[in-house]
Amino acid sequence: MKVGLTTTIPVEVILAAGATPVDLNNLFITDPDPSSLVAHAERDGFPRSACAWIKGMYSAALAHEIPVVVAVTQGDCAQTHAMMETLQDRGVRIIPFAYPYDRDQNLLRLQMQRLMDHLSVSWEEAEAVRVALRPLREKVAEIDRLTWEDGLVTGHENHYYQVCCSDFNGDPEVFVQDVDKCLERARGRQPLEGLVRIGVAGVPTIFSDLYDFLEGLGARVVLNEMQRQFTMADCLDCELLEQYRRYTYPYQLSGRLADLRRQIELRRIDGLIHYTQAFCFRQIYDVLIKRHLDLPVLSLEGENPGPLDARSRLRLEAFVETLVARKRK
Repeated sequence: MKVGLTTTIPVEVILAAGATPVDLNNLFITDPDPSSLVAHAERDGFPRSACAWIKGMYSAALAHEIPVVVAVTQGDCAQTHAMMETLQDRGVRIIPFAYPYDRDQNLLRLQMQRLMDHLSVSWEEAEAVRVALRPLREKVAEIDRLTWEDGLVTGHENHYYQVCCSDFNGDPEVFVQDVDKCLERARGRQPLEGLVRIGVAGVPTIFSDLYDFLEGLGARVVLNEMQRQFTMADCLDCELLEQYRRYTYPYQLSGRLADLRRQIELRRIDGLIHYTQAFCFRQIYDVLIKRHLDLPVLSLEGENPGPLDARSRLRLEAFVETLVARKRK
């Protein structure tokens, strides 16, 4: 059975149930024509001002006949609530999951227990899967290290392998083979050069060519904030409950800011791109990110899937030029 996910959830529970996890975000954005999925949702009545990710996930779930979806009702997009009901009306079984805003241990345990009850999984079974996944997560963390420390992995490769840790492409045994091939390729390369080192914060971008464009300008992306969180690399030795308490995305921004400060210093980042999605409440976080991080920050907004628009390209060019001049000075 395929189980759709609207964002990263305790995927170990899905795998322990013998089901195939499918991140609907990845299913949407890797479609040969993701714009057609957005258009399909709009034909079904979704407004233009709805988030493209929500529209894409809705259409992808229907197109691929996903029978069950675990939908995050707290700690992610507020528009998920309406998408849940539209999918439920089309016959999809919905399992709600809520991250407690304040990382409350008891509330998170309750949510994880409810998910396990829905799928007839015990804590011991889910914990066994966590242990089994650890070597794979370690390998993806090594891809990340080779990105920022050794310069052997591109920003797009870093993004791809980390973002896939939300569902391991539905099959961890096949995915680990892909990861091993990436590590082998990377270790045979010469270090990549770059004029400046850039971090990308915020939800994974909907633009298809952001990383290639930045590297064409002489910049190197050495941090993908949210994608790195999907790997759980900061908590490989933690038990399952604590692993998802330390995962920063669904909780207060203060935890993300603390993580960003550590990574900015560790990775010697010159400037940060804060990516936000059009019509998303997380755009408001831009105020606090710029206020509390002591480095240049460029706000970049995307709406629909596809390449960077001309305005975004100009702004990125100006940002990289400013960082290069600042670094030389």
